Amino acid sequence: MSTGNETEDEIHVGAAGEALSAPVQAFRLTIALALHLRTLMDRQMAASGVTTQQAALLTVVDMLGRPGLTEAARALAMTHQNVKQLALALERKGLLEIQPDENDARSKRLVTTRRHKAFWTRRNADDHARVAEWFGGMKDEEVAKLVALLAKAMRSVQAARDR
Repeated sequence: MSTGNETEDEIHVGAAGEALSAPVQAFRLTIALALHLRTLMDRQMAASGVTTQQAALLTVVDMLGRPGLTEAARALAMTHQNVKQLALALERKGLLEIQPDENDARSKRLVTTRRHKAFWTRRNADDHARVAEWFGGMKDEEVAKLVALLAKAMRSVQAARDR
């Protein structure tokens, strides 16, 4: 997505001379940033054997509290099948349990384990410090504004998805 002709403060997301609207630039930069962040976090977590996608599923399970596979898939914007594969891998690692729903035996519920909580207790300080480094080129106020703007964009995207 880069042309290689950027100044220090400029990143190109299109072909040389291509005029892009601000929403298209925001989309392309967001995609590129997400891919770079995922790569960095995968490297950070490589020795643990847990991927960024698996960590995202564990986070969603904790946030939603015993979600079904479909609910977790929707929260992560993934397919049911993809979430099931992630859940099975996490179950093998002892970080997640896949339990039958109390009201519908055909449905499954996802529950994090004590091992999961211990895993993050050991990791969080270092992982959070590393993420802070990745955003170190920004002032605290800029990061706070970025969070607010990304949350606003997320609400807009979710509304479009739900139409």
